[in-house]
Amino acid sequence: MALSGLDIFKLLPKTNCGECGVPTCMAFAMKMASKSAELSQCPYVSDEAKDKLGAASKPPMRLVKIGPADSEVQTGAEVVVFRHEKTFVHPTAITVAFTDCDAPDVLAHKTAVIRDYCLERVGEELKIDLCLVDNVTGDVEPFVNAVKEVVGTTGRGVILQSANLEALEAAIKQIDGQRPLLHAATSENVEAMANLAKTYNCPLVAKAGSLDELAALTTKLESLGILDIVMDCSAINPAAQVQINTMARKAALKGSFSPMGYPVINFVTERDIPSLVADATTLICKYASILVIDTLQLEALLPLMMLRQNIFTDPQKPIQVEPRVYPIGEPDENSPVLVTTNFSLTYFIVSGEIENSGVAAHLVIVECEGMSVLTGWAAGKFNGEKIGAFIKSSGLESQVKTRKIIIPGYVAQISGELEESLPGWEVVVGPQEASDLGPFMKLQAKA
Repeated sequence: MALSGLDIFKLLPKTNCGECGVPTCMAFAMKMASKSAELSQCPYVSDEAKDKLGAASKPPMRLVKIGPADSEVQTGAEVVVFRHEKTFVHPTAITVAFTDCDAPDVLAHKTAVIRDYCLERVGEELKIDLCLVDNVTGDVEPFVNAVKEVVGTTGRGVILQSANLEALEAAIKQIDGQRPLLHAATSENVEAMANLAKTYNCPLVAKAGSLDELAALTTKLESLGILDIVMDCSAINPAAQVQINTMARKAALKGSFSPMGYPVINFVTERDIPSLVADATTLICKYASILVIDTLQLEALLPLMMLRQNIFTDPQKPIQVEPRVYPIGEPDENSPVLVTTNFSLTYFIVSGEIENSGVAAHLVIVECEGMSVLTGWAAGKFNGEKIGAFIKSSGLESQVKTRKIIIPGYVAQISGELEESLPGWEVVVGPQEASDLGPFMKLQAKA
């Protein structure tokens, strides 16, 4: 039975200590009611509350943390089946696979590529999240050496894949404190793998051939004290994999079936680049919490990174850039001044058009809570008074001699108010579309 925030609040200590990461007990109760917080996060919860709340307050999908604290990957803790219902929370962790058969020079090159790979898009840095090392040889020494190289060079969290428990333990000891994900517990080795995971406080993959077998396996692991579980139920083709992922997600979130309440790992390997990208994009859209690929080709990484960013951007929270004055090109005291909002897409489009025009400029980005120009104006966040106050506080007036400011054409109506807020300035109404900004800037430069 679903509990309301008020029902939960009545059973909390009401100390408002903030140690759970939320300022008040009421706010914490609301997070628990929405399944985005666990009762265990409250350090002062009573035994009575534990008994009464128990499983009713448990999030439908567990949050699992992988890797060292400084580059920790969080996965799971999703609360919706479809993004439009609310949002997806933790982006699919893109993981590159290595084997302990790789020659040292090949391994060194690949790890350096992962360490240095960074795609900047709309103000965010997109990177490879995890590395997987497969103990193909079955031996301890080459596996340990490969793990040390991968972890030491990339600085990323690691997934250790081996059927040899001795090799797994040796690798864990060599990267103490890194909290690797162990792959994998099966019905044949479940107790031994559980003991290893408990000993070194590592998350563990549960691998089975069907969802029924997987549910039995996660239940067994939980009874052995393993709570940080990632599920692996591989299928014969991408369509079947999507079906499995979807059934697991719906069972956990819609059916409150706790044995399926864990993140999912999928493998997309041994494919040509077009097939890999097609299959991987499908699984990013359909519930792969961790996605393992076996290529570092840029033509594969670029679409996956961009798609992932699009899928996991919260549609209710616009991406914003920092409000300040941005130099575009190498502007001087006579360079033109333009103004727009801090919606990241607006900033990158406008700054790109200015840069392409070849005219250096000062671009004033005003705090508008990430709204676009028209939305910000309609909400009263982008008006003459706010723009004038921002320019005065920024110190721009003392840095430039020009006293012309260009505003977006869609908000020409604020020009009078802006001139009142900035005495001595002339407001120039620019084009409505950013694509017309280049020719407009060139004409202004000649004027």
